[in-house]
Amino acid sequence: MKKTLAIVLALVMVLALAACNGTKPDQPVTPDQPDQPSGELAGTYDVKVWCADNIVDLTKKQIEDFNANNEFGITFNATVEPVGEGDAATQMITDVEAGGDIFCFAQDQFARLVQAGALAKLGEGAANIVKDQNVPDSVNAVTVGTDLYAYPLTADNGYFMYYDKSVIPEEDIGSVEKLIADCEAAQKYFSMENETSAWYIASWFFGTGCVSEWNLAEDGVNFESVHDTFNSPEGLIAVKGMKKLLDSPYYTSASDVAGFSSNCAIVVSGTWGYTTAAAALGDNLGAAPMPSFEVDGQTYHMGSFNGYKLMGVKPQTDATKAAALHRLAQYLTSEQGQLERFDAVAWGPSNTVALANEKVQANPAIAAVVAQGAYATPQGQIHGSWWDIAKVIGTDVKEAKDEAGLQAALDNYYNAISALFTMSDAEKNAWGVIGTCNSTDGFFFTDYQDETRSNWAEDLPMEEVEPGVFRTTQAWDMEEGVEFKVRQGASWDNAFPADNFKVETAGTYYVQLVVETGEVTLVPAE
Repeated sequence: MKKTLAIVLALVMVLALAACNGTKPDQPVTPDQPDQPSGELAGTYDVKVWCADNIVDLTKKQIEDFNANNEFGITFNATVEPVGEGDAATQMITDVEAGGDIFCFAQDQFARLVQAGALAKLGEGAANIVKDQNVPDSVNAVTVGTDLYAYPLTADNGYFMYYDKSVIPEEDIGSVEKLIADCEAAQKYFSMENETSAWYIASWFFGTGCVSEWNLAEDGVNFESVHDTFNSPEGLIAVKGMKKLLDSPYYTSASDVAGFSSNCAIVVSGTWGYTTAAAALGDNLGAAPMPSFEVDGQTYHMGSFNGYKLMGVKPQTDATKAAALHRLAQYLTSEQGQLERFDAVAWGPSNTVALANEKVQANPAIAAVVAQGAYATPQGQIHGSWWDIAKVIGTDVKEAKDEAGLQAALDNYYNAISALFTMSDAEKNAWGVIGTCNSTDGFFFTDYQDETRSNWAEDLPMEEVEPGVFRTTQAWDMEEGVEFKVRQGASWDNAFPADNFKVETAGTYYVQLVVETGEVTLVPAE
């Protein structure tokens, strides 16, 4: 599915009233609740705000500006904490009450946050503001049925190619094969997460016309089926193209633009890396849409995901505080707020007027992600386990010796996603451990010493040793530096801790989880 990012050049006047009343975390707002009258919002509120580390200082300033200039008499005594968009959902779901009153999160976390009752539904006035001021796909990203549950924060959550102009000729930027040759000739790396991220791997498949479309049940949260064509003749073409890059001695699986300071000539990443890339390359900084690759004489332009960063408001027991929080969220995600974030960290706006701003359009990274939008697939709601299942494709492709091996990689992938819909209730509720501990390089299997295990490829079983406490069924020999998470139902919807658990001291351990608190610990074997 190809879709061009819409840019609407009309200035929108904000006439809507404030957001909906708040409610208890386990009791979503109902559609007939009125918006809070603005005259009743005056007061001082203690609140907690979660956002990415690189915008903490800016967010503090924006809240101070809101306090000084809002017409409602609202003052926020705000604690702003650095919690990344990828971690916020897990932390919110673990303990909604202790979570941020306002928090930023990645689009793919939206469904699980709604399901957990961690997002307050927007009132009619707030919903109209979102619909009127933001690009249509970003509005879809915060919608369940006819209801909206969050505010679009950016429209740049996609990827493209940064490159070093002193190494890569401009005439080569459209060809994977020429880019690989340029990197090999210069002995510099082509960096793209083909073994560590399904998000990037999908670009090869989207380029050949494959789809992975996940269908929600009537509740708008749980998945009931998937239409996925990765395991197809077109999918085989995609992995043949991918194989060319993975087989290069100057390929590495990473998306950190800091790689330009350590011998990279190309890094596939997003707008969030622009400031760092510009500092590393200076006048040699290039930014371009994803290239094309050739298989059997036919050329395929690599696709991508495009998606959004979002801002949510936690449900509140105090309706007045809830309405005041929605006023702040509207301010932080407004044209002005988004332009300030663009100026500070080059985040691409979802607000249509801000997106059309001349300085935004002149930014090379924004121009590249917009150009790539012609080949991008809007990121909808995707089963949490898909990210773990799909990223294994890259490792399997790299290890494949022939076409049969490439087809086996696709077969393994298809079987894994199909199994998501045939799991028993016991399997869906079971807890397991997954990570680098799943390979013979770090976490040794007593019964499988002679087998080779891939990282993050299989869940180690756990059992309930007392109510709400789960422990691995056996102890494992773990080396220092082993990383893992504990998750439920082979899915990332419930996974702990928020950051990978890292083993500090080698030893033989059980892994233990206390479900109520999300605490993960190592228990030494006796």
